[in-house]
Amino acid sequence: SLTVLQALEDGLKRADADPSVKAVMICGENGKFSAGADIRGFSSPTRRGSVLGPIISLIERSEKPVVAAIEGVALGGGLEVALGCHYRIAHVKARMGLPEVTIGLLPGAEGTQRLPRLIGIPAALDIITTGRHIPATEALKLGLVDEVVEENTVEAAIRLANKV
Repeated sequence: SLTVLQALEDGLKRADADPSVKAVMICGENGKFSAGADIRGFSSPTRRGSVLGPIISLIERSEKPVVAAIEGVALGGGLEVALGCHYRIAHVKARMGLPEVTIGLLPGAEGTQRLPRLIGIPAALDIITTGRHIPATEALKLGLVDEVVEENTVEAAIRLANKV
């Protein structure tokens, strides 16, 4: 939602401006990182405010390490947010993907550029063109995530943020 996007943007800007903040961790609520955008809002004539692409670029440009704590799903725009982060930790039961292609939409927040840079063109093409959901263990093998944990993902992400 636009509320979530605005909160994410505001939080990132505050963290970057605060010298006491050493790293940033991004997580979702209720055991889900993010299922992406609500496609019903794509054609709304009253759509205003933050858009995802520039917010992901803000994450990527942060001089402070940004760690994604992926639980549940990181799909569509949710995966694109995680791709903008410097590090990604996933719970063993997490799934990632770009399913919007199954309804004829292309990932719109530069996921089609960031994913191949991270995991290579052949693996990225498979994910981008099929829309399939990648389990965390496969994501680790592909290099999509840096670590897979069975424990509390948020705590693991905070430990990694403190370490880097």
